[in-house]
Amino acid sequence: MPYNEEIDARIKKIVSRWKNTDVKKMFGGVCFLLNGNMVCGVYKDYLILRLGEKASFEAMKQPHTKPFDITGKPMKGWVMVDGEGFKTDNKLKFWLDKARGFAKTLPPK
Repeated sequence: MPYNEEIDARIKKIVSRWKNTDVKKMFGGVCFLLNGNMVCGVYKDYLILRLGEKASFEAMKQPHTKPFDITGKPMKGWVMVDGEGFKTDNKLKFWLDKARGFAKTLPPK
């Protein structure tokens, strides 16, 4: 299944305002990078977010989230959010800001 290009476009609208970003095809979808570190992306119809282990654990308490697991082994520090979890632009920005905040703590690549 190809990734949802509508979600991609919505993310690009927000991420395009950030400095030092790049986009790469990954996981059969697309990922956005900040200073060379993965931040977020689209996998099928899901928003994927790199939040770090502590924040991803907390995010899993929110509705519409689950571990980012596409191989049978969840990626630590990542979550998947279904469309209901980022239906509005404000909610999408909320999630992207969380992921961006984590990515800023990582050394540039």
